[in-house]
Amino acid sequence: MNTRLPYLREKTSKLTASPGVYIMKNREGGIIYIGKAKNLKKRVTSYFRENPDHTPKVAAMVSKVHDYDFIVTDSEFEALVLECSLIKQHKPRYNILLKDDKGYSYIRISDEEFPRITTEKNTAEKGKYLGPYTSSYITKEAVSEANRVFRLPTCRKKFPQDFRKERPCLNYHIKNCMGVCRGKISSEEYKEIISEAEQFIRSGGAASVERMEAEMNKAAEELEFEKAAILRDRIAAVKKASEKQKMVDSGVESADVIGIAEYSGGVYISVLMYRENRLYDKAVFDVEKSDEKEDVLSDFMVQFYHGRGDIPRIVAVEYMPEGAELIGQLLESQANRSVKLYQPQRGQFSELMKLAKSNSAEYAALKSSRTGKEVIALEQLGKCLGLANPPEVIEAYDISNLSSESMVAGMVVFVGGRPQKKAYKKFTIKEQQYQNDYGSMREVLKRRLMHIVNQEGDEYFTRKPDLILLDGGTGHVHAVEPLLKELGLEIPLFGMVKDDKHRTRAIATGGREIQINNLQAAFNLVTKIQDEVHRFSVSFMHTKHKKKTYSSELLTVKGIGEKKAAKILMEYKTKENLRKATAEELARIAGISPETAQELWEVIQSL
Repeated sequence: MNTRLPYLREKTSKLTASPGVYIMKNREGGIIYIGKAKNLKKRVTSYFRENPDHTPKVAAMVSKVHDYDFIVTDSEFEALVLECSLIKQHKPRYNILLKDDKGYSYIRISDEEFPRITTEKNTAEKGKYLGPYTSSYITKEAVSEANRVFRLPTCRKKFPQDFRKERPCLNYHIKNCMGVCRGKISSEEYKEIISEAEQFIRSGGAASVERMEAEMNKAAEELEFEKAAILRDRIAAVKKASEKQKMVDSGVESADVIGIAEYSGGVYISVLMYRENRLYDKAVFDVEKSDEKEDVLSDFMVQFYHGRGDIPRIVAVEYMPEGAELIGQLLESQANRSVKLYQPQRGQFSELMKLAKSNSAEYAALKSSRTGKEVIALEQLGKCLGLANPPEVIEAYDISNLSSESMVAGMVVFVGGRPQKKAYKKFTIKEQQYQNDYGSMREVLKRRLMHIVNQEGDEYFTRKPDLILLDGGTGHVHAVEPLLKELGLEIPLFGMVKDDKHRTRAIATGGREIQINNLQAAFNLVTKIQDEVHRFSVSFMHTKHKKKTYSSELLTVKGIGEKKAAKILMEYKTKENLRKATAEELARIAGISPETAQELWEVIQSL
């Protein structure tokens, strides 16, 4: 409990309703959180009110607030820009801070008579730098391709100091190097080639080819056939490299595509950057979730784009972030031109969005030891059901019976999108004398949920699931919902609706159905869960029914009652094992006479 709350509430009661930035400080005066507000009084009051419903992270921040400052601005947009600038300056502990584990990479063209093109992690050495790039992989690939296409030296020799000191190395003989070490290429000629290589890195080679073709034709006209042949080979190499780049050729002139994948601890956000019709760079960030009332995408975009010089013409997003208009203003003010904030529904950008989302999902999968498809499926399912987070633990139930005989239920458990078979449970319906799916479902759920309430049973039975799915429609949901309220349990509850061909069709709530067939990953997961719980409950029902059938047949033998029949079935379990038993063994196990055992053996052989 923060003993400073009375003071903070009193201070906040006098706060202005203007837009601005608030700065939370701890006892030592250190800045622990910075936020923006359209209405400072309303926003800051929400932190210090009585009986708050803060997330654990926000509650921890509030408990450490000793005082706060604020800066009034003329508009919400000014507050947005100021907030981002202050966050980058002070890096407060409780703000979402964008971190990727790669750092930035640069392409360096060294400052020497015969420059080299290399990848660098910083700009400490003299030279011309391209970048920064957030993807070290793409940076290395670009440098490697440029060195190969233009046959630039990658050895450690110094030029012109090392001219003609040794024979050319293997790279020269296999035509991976032009052989600068032979001393036959002037510095001016070499720098022209470096310029072409730089242009190739920047544009992918289209402009380079055009210029080199003009130079080649000119050289041929002037009978400089050796030079023309070199240019011809270089053009062919650039074109070949361009063919290789088709796998990342998007046909998109200037766009960033932002994909998000949630996992239990936070979200991964991928930004695929397309420039001049190809994938130019990629950035991936692991972003911790903050207050659930805050939009992660909105916070991310503000921090990611603030201060950046390379703003694309289109920014494609999975959904429109909170404050989209303000973010649009920020992008356009930095680009000094129009920027389109776009939520694709179909077409080319929709496919690129799937790619960006898959990138995020794969990183989230590594974090949670899942596959990318499982991460996307749980995220889609959580969002379409209106859950705050993707459901990590899902329990599903199905009732199975033959008329009013062998009435049973099965419970299956999926953790992280995968079945956890050691947590499966079987239930025999005890309270229903006749077939009653709704009554049976309520009975089973009550017995299961009491284990959570009383914390009785194994670790799986006392664990509270993130989602309960019932094999059935709104009727099944209505039968169980009051039970959750009676027990004081807040667990999302939905039904899995099938069509007339017993295939998953939709998700049922208390009053409507949610169509999920347009969410392929979520649809596949729900179908898998529904098929598994049906298989499990039907298998249990058949096993139980067979035992009942065996038992009724055994009871036809004089001297065999229900207890003796049960004792025999418990001993042998399956019909195959039962048939292998001898009359002597049956007599011993059931405690019956040899004559009765012989009659029993004959009945068993006829089953």
